[in-house]
Amino acid sequence: MRPVIFDGASHTWLLSTPGTSYVIRLDDSDVPRQVHWGRSVTLKEACALGPGWRRQRSSFEGTGGGPELTAEGGAMFGVAGLQVHYADGARGVEWRYVDHAINEGHLSIRFTDRHYPLEITLHYRVFADTDVMQRWMSLRHTGSGAPMTLLRCDSASFTLPTREGYRVSHAVGGWSSEYQIHRETLPHGETTFTSRRGITSHQANPWLMLDSGDAGEEHGEVWSAALAWSGSWRITVQRSSGGVDWTGGFGHDGISWQLRPGEEWETPVFAGLYAPDGFGGTSRGWHAYALGHVLPHPDEVRPIIYNSWEATGFDVSEDGQARLARAAASLGVELFVMDDGWFGARSSDHAGLGDWTVNREKFPGGLAPLVAEVHRLGMRFGLWVEPEMVNPDSDLYRQRPDWVLHMPNRRRTELRNQLVLNFARDDVATWAHAWLDGLVADNDIDFLKWDANRSFTEAGWPDSDDPDRLWVDHTRNVYAVIDRLRADHPGLRIEACSGGGGRADLGMLGHTDQVWISDNTDAVDRIEIQYGYSQLYPARTMSAWVTDSPNPLTGRVVPLRFRFHVAMAGVLAIGGSLSKWTEQELAEAGELVARYKSIRSVIQHGRQHRLAPPGADVAVVQYVGPDGRDIVVLAWRPSTRFGHPPAPVRLAGLESGATYDDPDTGTSYPSAELAAVGLPLSLPAGDYASAVVRLRRRGPDGS
Repeated sequence: MRPVIFDGASHTWLLSTPGTSYVIRLDDSDVPRQVHWGRSVTLKEACALGPGWRRQRSSFEGTGGGPELTAEGGAMFGVAGLQVHYADGARGVEWRYVDHAINEGHLSIRFTDRHYPLEITLHYRVFADTDVMQRWMSLRHTGSGAPMTLLRCDSASFTLPTREGYRVSHAVGGWSSEYQIHRETLPHGETTFTSRRGITSHQANPWLMLDSGDAGEEHGEVWSAALAWSGSWRITVQRSSGGVDWTGGFGHDGISWQLRPGEEWETPVFAGLYAPDGFGGTSRGWHAYALGHVLPHPDEVRPIIYNSWEATGFDVSEDGQARLARAAASLGVELFVMDDGWFGARSSDHAGLGDWTVNREKFPGGLAPLVAEVHRLGMRFGLWVEPEMVNPDSDLYRQRPDWVLHMPNRRRTELRNQLVLNFARDDVATWAHAWLDGLVADNDIDFLKWDANRSFTEAGWPDSDDPDRLWVDHTRNVYAVIDRLRADHPGLRIEACSGGGGRADLGMLGHTDQVWISDNTDAVDRIEIQYGYSQLYPARTMSAWVTDSPNPLTGRVVPLRFRFHVAMAGVLAIGGSLSKWTEQELAEAGELVARYKSIRSVIQHGRQHRLAPPGADVAVVQYVGPDGRDIVVLAWRPSTRFGHPPAPVRLAGLESGATYDDPDTGTSYPSAELAAVGLPLSLPAGDYASAVVRLRRRGPDGS
């Protein structure tokens, strides 16, 4: 079936993915409306479908739901995703369909306002290998007069089919407690999920899932949407007596932008996914989409990292880092990353940020000797940077105080003793690229950990005639600097970080390779953090550290084996003080690193099934390798209860009639037994018990 088909008689568009259909139709006023979003239909069936949108029941009701973009205008009393204010005081949009274009899986539908020189193009893209549909919107001022003011400019709007009930799933949290999943009845009225911080935020994440309240991990219909944006964002859901609509995009309330004559304004992608197989099926759909259409290098196996932060803090030196590098290499680590403290007058977080020159007291010969030693040990070399921030106590700030976000007659709020550089300024972005390019080129850097340790305050730009544009252009220029840097250095890989998981989203993942998802490395807390992260993002992107015990944040004492097994659920990394680990711990760590290497291709590129959530007696995650033959099961029991031995775990994604062998025990299991009865878990006695199980499907020849 062709991915996009148009029926001119009914002005209906049918978009098809491998397992779903999305149907759009113009109403009598040329307003584009959603007719269907769900299981696959034919064009004939699509044209025969009822209008789908809600009818006006009285003069106090609106003119129906289901708009592809909820624009202010007419009897539209709900959330307006597009709010335009014209120079003569008029507002809103009166739609006039112009034409459309179909380029394989890309559909663009062009409209103009019936009076004002505003052109609106709705964009859709579907793919042959995923049910995720990309949506975005572009505006163009086609006149020559005064600019228009954009009060809100969302990427897309969606409508949920009528159901008996409605439930919303979303992520909440804070610093070091990111991605806590809430599933709750959707209240009537308007519910807004947002970040006004200039970054994605630890407190929320720009996605949501909606169902009728009856979906589970592996069953039930789920509609979801995710915004590919790393700055401030907003998604608003409206539940009325007629049903549920939602709209989302960049920006937040209280800011506006000018659309100048001849200018085009394009929004980020707000992608949608319908899945008939529950939250697990929804997550696997998003994971496959990220691997296939978001990540720059999706096929790579991510290396095992050692990061020096928790071992040294700011007290870094060439000799000390070299000793850590040798210890890390002996464990089988593949990438050594030196964290904060290597530059300027950086002996604490009070000074030096912004002065990106090597501290010659700590590194008399520059970075070259340390980099050469790391490479000699067979590892790649990585470095921590924070390009968007500056300490007031720095040479950069003393020279260019105008480069930070600030407002006239307002104090400059310091958070973590630092201010935010205005990356919306082209001169700031040019400066950042120049020193980053030189740093990477001059020192043979393989990897950067790009951090951003505070939110925006006093977000002004006194030299600009459109100062609120910084909320968008800052993020766009961050993307542009990263992209230019990667183009200059094709072998460079980048990890996104913002005090942990403050900037994890599909937008940042489109420009980086992985995310440091939380500063909380406590293994017990991480089970829930990683569970929440996995709702949308794949294990291939999730950096997970093994650190010291007691944990530096929670003080919890956890065995090394348990800490490793939890971190194996993503991209394994080590961040502890290796000089303080015992010989026994180092030997065990080396064995666990080798164990991870034997299974990481399945974890990083396989299909994930969450078999038992955090809070269960035993939390269990399963991965099925890309070819379906290899299976890895990770199980964690933080605390034990007398008389409650671990029950067998029923596996998913198995081939019917196959036999699966456990190479570590020599045990064989029929797939029917694994699916119906379950896999027996052999866990050590006591608290903090965990296990890693490998299974391999037997081939036709019995191998």
